[in-house]
Amino acid sequence: MILIAKIITALVALIHIYILWFEMFAWTTTGKKVFQNFPKDLFEPTKSMAANQGLYNGFLAAGLIWSFFITEIQWSANVALFFLGCVAIAGAYGALTVSKKIFIVQSIPALTGIILWSIIKFS
Repeated sequence: MILIAKIITALVALIHIYILWFEMFAWTTTGKKVFQNFPKDLFEPTKSMAANQGLYNGFLAAGLIWSFFITEIQWSANVALFFLGCVAIAGAYGALTVSKKIFIVQSIPALTGIILWSIIKFS
């Protein structure tokens, strides 16, 4: 069970590293492909705003990665649960304000991780 929880946590971290990359470094190229409903002429003017958002996604990934370096399983679970909770909330907010797809890409994997870590922590 711990291995599966760690794999899901790693997947969520990788998703957020990818989001960091395209928001910080490829907003005007890859960003246009990801956010197809966003007006094309607004990508360049919003480049610094997207980079700021990307940085926040990087912090989420860093927190999830940090959980792998904590040897005590209860604390590792606590850190993973906190950052997965942040991701799930951010994904839900993104789904409400930007695109329902964000819930599928961010919140569902995070919620899966939350369920697995909760089973480990509370059983």
